[in-house]
Amino acid sequence: MSDAIAAHGPAQRFEEHRDHLRAVAFRMLGSASEADDAVQETWMRFARTDTADVENLRGWLTTVVSRVCLNLLRSRRTRREDELDETVHANAPAAVEGPEDRTVMADEVGHALQVVLDSLNPAERVAFVLHDLFGVPFDRIAPVLDRTPEATRQLASRARRRVARGREGAPAPEAPPQRSVVEAFLAAAREGRFEDLLEVLDPGITVVADDAAVATGFASREVIGAKQVAAIFNGQARAAVPVLVDGYVGAMWAPGGIPRSVLDFTVEDGRITAIAIMNDPETLAVLELAPAA
Repeated sequence: MSDAIAAHGPAQRFEEHRDHLRAVAFRMLGSASEADDAVQETWMRFARTDTADVENLRGWLTTVVSRVCLNLLRSRRTRREDELDETVHANAPAAVEGPEDRTVMADEVGHALQVVLDSLNPAERVAFVLHDLFGVPFDRIAPVLDRTPEATRQLASRARRRVARGREGAPAPEAPPQRSVVEAFLAAAREGRFEDLLEVLDPGITVVADDAAVATGFASREVIGAKQVAAIFNGQARAAVPVLVDGYVGAMWAPGGIPRSVLDFTVEDGRITAIAIMNDPETLAVLELAPAA
């Protein structure tokens, strides 16, 4: 144990990061009381763990509190307990000095943004808060969500667009228009209608494939541009079916009923602006997949 660590007891080391942890927990949970509970649970886990060799204690604690918050968000969603603490906004933690001051948090997250954050699913919320509000890189967020960095990046991107819409007062896109666009894409892809594919693809569309998808034959980790994307999918996706991916319309290839590949679409203004292709079994195992009604 180094002299620096020996000179600081566990409680003091934890207290140095308490304000940061409470700020993270509050942004994720939207409740001052739940944030305090999450920080207390983080302290208990910290106290039970030998962290003498942890070089970045702040990062380690951020990961722990994020996992605690993710569990709380999932539990809340299951119980349908989505109401905010009535006193949360009066008791919001003060901004903390550090990298997060360069983010949205520096603008004093208000009621309107908190309402938008509540509309995100748990994985989106964690990815957005950690990356956009606290500057945590995707390769560190991915293990918290049990997803690949590419899939985590897509979650944060989707959340960012929804937050932007909420701030502007624009309604979130409804499922029926999203589904019609995805179904039009799949039909055009199956039937090899190149021009029809171009009609539903945004000119600047980006397709990101995980390592497993690339290993099984997808053209590249990243493809940009409607013509390039249309050329790849033209005549393909014959067995893909619409499915809800974490509550959003996507597509899935599941031979024998076992998901092998999932396409996560981002649809804006009637066109597909991004597609994430996920073939990694560990990623697929934690996705929330449901029939597209």
